[in-house]
Amino acid sequence: MKTFLKKHILTLIFTVTGAAGGFLYWRYIGCASGTCFIKSVWYMSTLYGMLLGYITGGLVEDIAGRRKNSVKSEGKAR
Repeated sequence: MKTFLKKHILTLIFTVTGAAGGFLYWRYIGCASGTCFIKSVWYMSTLYGMLLGYITGGLVEDIAGRRKNSVKSEGKAR
């Protein structure tokens, strides 16, 4: 379990931050008429924020992993 958390910490942080951002967006901006599908109820905006956070976190984690691997391979080549 510790290795999973260590490996995917950025994705988890971005997912939780996205969920909080989606909820806060619903709470303070939202949709006054209630006709907006994503923004009319709190759980849809929270899930949408989580999805965006998960995707962004995965991208950042992938970029960081590639950069880390390229630095390791450059160090071995020297």
